[in-house]
Amino acid sequence: MSFYEKLSVRQKQTVWAWGFLAIPIIFYVVVRFYPTVNAIILSFQEWNLLGARTWAGFDNYITLYHDPVFWQVFRNTFVYLLIGTPLSLVLAFIIAYHLDRVRFLHGTIRALYFLPFMTSAVAMAWVWRWFYQPVPIGLFNNMLATFGISQIAFLNSTTNALPAVLAPAIWAGLGFQIIIFMAGLRAIPKTYYEAAHIDGVSGWTIMSEITLPLLKPTIVFLVVFSSIGFLRIFDHVFNMTTNNPGGPLNSTKPLVLMIYDTAFNSFDMGYAAAQTVVLFVILLIVSLLQLRLLQDR
Repeated sequence: MSFYEKLSVRQKQTVWAWGFLAIPIIFYVVVRFYPTVNAIILSFQEWNLLGARTWAGFDNYITLYHDPVFWQVFRNTFVYLLIGTPLSLVLAFIIAYHLDRVRFLHGTIRALYFLPFMTSAVAMAWVWRWFYQPVPIGLFNNMLATFGISQIAFLNSTTNALPAVLAPAIWAGLGFQIIIFMAGLRAIPKTYYEAAHIDGVSGWTIMSEITLPLLKPTIVFLVVFSSIGFLRIFDHVFNMTTNNPGGPLNSTKPLVLMIYDTAFNSFDMGYAAAQTVVLFVILLIVSLLQLRLLQDR
């Protein structure tokens, strides 16, 4: 009798359970954990992709600390986060709240809002880049010229470049957030609203005391999900500032673009790995802090 045949039914179920669990565990070890650990080790080394790795200690982190470009990029990354996340969530909630009450062409309107989320970020960035071009090419500047308003340097100004890049990034993710908000609104029992209307409760009180508290799990998910997205923003910035990656004077460059530039243009993999570790720590701290602040008391 084999070893497997000697096992009890419960022990056989355990063996099969771990057998199925082994597949995702192996996947995460190979695809997730190993690259993460390797990046952390590489951040303490010097490597140009061709030669051998040499140990550098904390030199990469010291260089990063004294790099003025890093601090500019660090600031840009948090501007994307602090403006993009709340603005996109407020817009998505307002649209979802009113769209949930629309009955005529509801599915069509919802699909139109979700369409940008399914569109290629590269194609979308190039379309918006065309919108921002000067006269006679750019759509926005042509509209301004029609009303006799002077042109705006959307992508060539240190003041306007970051908001110009952030606008399509917010617009692109709006559809997903609207769908999630609508799912959360649909999950709220109608009996709460019926009881509130019978008691003559005002619309604002219903919003603040019923809708928003019951949407808290949805809000927590979207805040964390959107924050990670804005901290890792890359496609829109890279494609909208192709001629000048990162915008004028690095005014739009996020940390992910700096990592890409360091790794594949300067071939300084150790320094790029140090930047990656910093980004990982930022993502971890921001996510845990948000979960801590937004959790139920």
